Amino acid sequence: MIRILHTADWHLGQTFFGYDRVEEHAHFLDWLARELKENEIDVLLIAGDVFDVSNPSAASQRMFYRFIRRVTTENPQLQLVIVAGNHDSAARLEAPLPLLQEMRTDIKGIVRRRDGEIDYDNLIVELKNRSGEVEALCLAVPFLRQGDYPVVVTDGNPYAEGVKELYTRLQNRAMERRKKDQAIVAVGHLQATGSEIAERDFSERTIIGGLECVSPDTFTEQIAYTALGHIHKSQRVSGRENIRYAGSPLPMSFAERDYHHGVVMVTLAEGWAVEIEKREYTPLVRLLSVPKGKAVSPEEVLDELARLPLQMEEAKGNSHYPYLEVKVLLTEPEPMLRQQIEEILSDKAVRLARIVSVYRQAKTDVREEEALVATGLQEMNPLQILKMTFENTYQTEMPEELERLFEEAVREGGKEN
Repeated sequence: MIRILHTADWHLGQTFFGYDRVEEHAHFLDWLARELKENEIDVLLIAGDVFDVSNPSAASQRMFYRFIRRVTTENPQLQLVIVAGNHDSAARLEAPLPLLQEMRTDIKGIVRRRDGEIDYDNLIVELKNRSGEVEALCLAVPFLRQGDYPVVVTDGNPYAEGVKELYTRLQNRAMERRKKDQAIVAVGHLQATGSEIAERDFSERTIIGGLECVSPDTFTEQIAYTALGHIHKSQRVSGRENIRYAGSPLPMSFAERDYHHGVVMVTLAEGWAVEIEKREYTPLVRLLSVPKGKAVSPEEVLDELARLPLQMEEAKGNSHYPYLEVKVLLTEPEPMLRQQIEEILSDKAVRLARIVSVYRQAKTDVREEEALVATGLQEMNPLQILKMTFENTYQTEMPEELERLFEEAVREGGKEN
């Protein structure tokens, strides 16, 4: 028997609307370290996006390597398998590998080749139980970029088909190597067809139109468990219990406000997953939206903000106060609104992250209006375009003062040319 903990998308070093998240990440790593010890975990799988940027700060790297040292010291039999995500630098993540291997840590960031062919054996990691026996073979695949996967002649999506072909060949190689009762485990950092992402959420950096979506059929029934990263919402893929996204431990945007965070614990025995359990984690700092639903008028917003709880005297400046998003429905620009909001919040137990201004839309068909704009844009002068945009946004005519200032700016620009 072997027990695996699946996690992903840590995004160490991320700032949230200018706020540092070091304490939040430290809180999660402390919780994770306790989970590893209390549940006697044999293998920790990290399915990509360890860091938020490809060139992480020294502090972020220090937090990561100290965590590895801590958990491998506290759990002498623990093995770590880490793959690079699209936010990570594959080469940078692999750089300290000679040292990390002494701490039973494998990192796969680069798809290596031998004699021009993909080195599939390099992407297969042996997973051992507490007795030191190989209990499973792990297909440890990092985020794949063009050139990392086999070229497939297809009328469909060359990326999706290429990724599928790589996993197929890799699985075939693992099946050749596996011994009786050894399980096959797959790790990947990708977007699977049918996975659910937050509406209008760009934090996951998915490709519009799903051009990089990979079919869950890529992961066959011979694979006991597939540990995925890249999508921040914890979920099963296409209803299959053994293909999962662990999700991010912290919300990366307000679109992820209601996500349930955590890790997935998987128990393998005799070549198959006999138990799969979600272990929920509660982030140190929560997200708060006012109002919780759609944007409302400034008066309603200010009234709701005034009812927020006050800071406790002994906890002023507390870094654990919720991040606040304020959503306001406007009919015209309100230059003093931010100041009013900040004044009301000055003694409240929240931290203002952003103010979202939503303007009332005309009742005309937006698609029809967009089509008219597209066909007539070339026939309009800059002032006409500006006035039309102003009127569509604020539902009122552009003031003559703005029109005069714009014309002056155009004239001055013409003199310089």
